[in-house]
Amino acid sequence: MKNLGAICLAAVFLFSSPVGAEPVRPSPDLVQSIARKTVPEFVELLSLPNDSTRAADIAANAKWLEAAFQRRGFTTRQLPNKDKPLVYAEFGKKIAGAPTVLFYMHYDGMPVIPEQWAQKGPHQPVLRQRSKPATSSGPASFLPSTANAKGAWQDIDLASGLSGPIDPEWRLFARSASDDKGPIMMLLAAFDLMAEMKLSPAVNVKVVLDPEEEKGSPQIAAPVTANRDLLKSDALIINDGPMHPSNQPTIIFGNRGNAVVELTVFGPRSPLHSGHYGNYAPNPAQRLATLLSSMKDEDGRVTVPHYYDGVKLTERERSMLRDVPDDEDAILKRLGIAKSEKVGANLQEAVQYPSLNIRGMQSAAIGEKAANIIPATATAELDLRTTPGANAAYLVDAIEKHIRAQGYHLVKGEPTDEERASYPKIASLALRRGSNAAFSEMEAPAGAWVQAALADTFGSNGQPAKTVRIRLMGGSVPTDKLVEALDMPFVIMPLVNSDNNQHSYDENLRLGHYLDGIRAFTGLLQRPYPSAGPNPSR
Repeated sequence: MKNLGAICLAAVFLFSSPVGAEPVRPSPDLVQSIARKTVPEFVELLSLPNDSTRAADIAANAKWLEAAFQRRGFTTRQLPNKDKPLVYAEFGKKIAGAPTVLFYMHYDGMPVIPEQWAQKGPHQPVLRQRSKPATSSGPASFLPSTANAKGAWQDIDLASGLSGPIDPEWRLFARSASDDKGPIMMLLAAFDLMAEMKLSPAVNVKVVLDPEEEKGSPQIAAPVTANRDLLKSDALIINDGPMHPSNQPTIIFGNRGNAVVELTVFGPRSPLHSGHYGNYAPNPAQRLATLLSSMKDEDGRVTVPHYYDGVKLTERERSMLRDVPDDEDAILKRLGIAKSEKVGANLQEAVQYPSLNIRGMQSAAIGEKAANIIPATATAELDLRTTPGANAAYLVDAIEKHIRAQGYHLVKGEPTDEERASYPKIASLALRRGSNAAFSEMEAPAGAWVQAALADTFGSNGQPAKTVRIRLMGGSVPTDKLVEALDMPFVIMPLVNSDNNQHSYDENLRLGHYLDGIRAFTGLLQRPYPSAGPNPSR
């Protein structure tokens, strides 16, 4: 990368702007220039496979990331986490007496099925534009990505595309483009931008990068606890998840957790001929379907007793939920459904409640591998999104009591012959992994700091930009484990387009969001962190 050398030399800098000075806004041309210089580096990072089940791939990513941060004046180390290390980086120029902010992102990605992707491979990034360009009368920043809702995607040669201005509506397609390597590159590019402008962060900066977020970060508590003094900071900023679909600057004060539960219903000791034993031996697949059906009503509400009891929304919180500028009709159209479930009055209210989702079912086989049998077992995997007041243990206990109330005897592992002879309905329920929700007080300095920075950075004509404040996002990050181990306030600052196809094929990042993400980090890092007042999380 020809231009990278100059950036790297500039990055080992002695910034000159005084701490607490009025934030300096970079010109659009300068942001464009930095983006053009760093997108090739972004492509290099996206080219590294990052499924966390493959230790060698994770190691290659960790090595690359350490080098990228070091080029920008950071000291780095790998925090042992069995064979998948966390990457820690700390900006080398410290400010005596200034607060310290820890940024959390993850560098692993969801598994891929290569043949589903409309490109050579999920880790071979492709730059694309719509055949019909967007038209919009909106502001140049945070244009709704749905403006290009029509038209086929067309590939753009990366070299020629980066020889001139970047069209904000271009998109980079690759696994982890948005979730979550995009924000990592936005932060790195922001330090390049500040180096170019000879600006200094107003806070001390630490970064921790998770290698197993997409697997629920099952081991993160141990290395974080072991390195508590190293990671100690005044605030935790989580850069993960999508922005609000309006693409207005977004601040999120908490997230649901996620518990994965395996439910198995047992039938005959081994599969039986459906002709010989149909109408005689109970079918576990049918029983599983009936059992699952008993857990939710036609409107999608969980009917397990006391499942929602822990949710206590105040009128102020309900008012905040109503203030989020969701277009319910547009959401239904985008999702391709006629109407929503009725857990909440709208999408924002719905995600404040714990969910019970069937994420997969298995019993015998279908298609060419099907046989005329009564299967021996039927299994469903459930993911339960936890919320404040409804943790994983509480939800699993409620489900267990409900299953017993349906006449089932619960076992661990395979039922014994004695159990088979004694109980007509047998099942097992096992919590495979679980994380709990985390929630930060909306009045805390962490949220005020981020909101003020975003409002100022993206404001115009002397007026601050409107920001979308979301109480709780539906997705899960390991916030509970980080907050419990580090005992620090947090806020979530998402930076990527909401229609990025994360966790699916054709994941992408809109380059307008890349440009604005660079601006967001630059504006945030120039703003002094509030030092007064309590900063609680719960």
